[in-house]
Amino acid sequence: MFTKRLGHMKTVAKPQNLSLLQQLGCFNYSTKKQQQQEVQQQHQQKQQQQQQQQQQQELQPKQQQQQQQQQESKKEILGKGEADGNEKGGATMSEVEWLTQELAAVKVEHGDLLEKYKRALADGENMRKRLNKQIDDARIFGIQGFCKDLIEVADVLGHATQSVPKDKLQANGDLRNLFEGLNLTRASLLQVFKRHGLEALDPINQKFDPNLHEALFQTEDDSVEANTVVQVTKLGYKLHKRCIRPALVGVSKR
Repeated sequence: MFTKRLGHMKTVAKPQNLSLLQQLGCFNYSTKKQQQQEVQQQHQQKQQQQQQQQQQQELQPKQQQQQQQQQESKKEILGKGEADGNEKGGATMSEVEWLTQELAAVKVEHGDLLEKYKRALADGENMRKRLNKQIDDARIFGIQGFCKDLIEVADVLGHATQSVPKDKLQANGDLRNLFEGLNLTRASLLQVFKRHGLEALDPINQKFDPNLHEALFQTEDDSVEANTVVQVTKLGYKLHKRCIRPALVGVSKR
């Protein structure tokens, strides 16, 4: 109806008044749009409030149920205490007695946890000592493989000096110089071994030790006691009190 009348006014109005009518129509349209937006916002706010109320109503039974369960569990504990007290002398358990029992249980649990903590500390300390020992052993015995290879060189030098005929050294000067050079080389090599903790084992006339010696044969010899080393076929070596090669020996028997 309003639009019809507005159109009628446009037809009878003068041209200079047309702009005013148009402005009035736009203003009415904008106010209606704002009212609709406000109504929609109010409706949305009401819906949000209703949702919040529903959520609170749903949470309240759960909270009440949890409180009831806690109260029931406490009543059960107190009831058990009262029953035990009635059996003993008819006395009822008070809250102080219940707290005393709870304290005793906590003390037992504390003792168990403390024992586990001490054991964990002891295990950690043992692990630390074991790792330190392994590190020290690796530092000391890391050259063990290299020493075993050099031992073979020392054996070759020893066999070379032993194979030289001693009666020809005086007559042959070149042979004597070669023999002395081999002896000096072997002596220098043994000094290097000793500097790094590698020592030769010459167990002649010593008691047989299975940790340091390896028996190749037995021979009868009444001049010494039984199980005495009477012959050394190959020298043994130990690196920092660890035997890396046992001496090959012959043992006496009776």
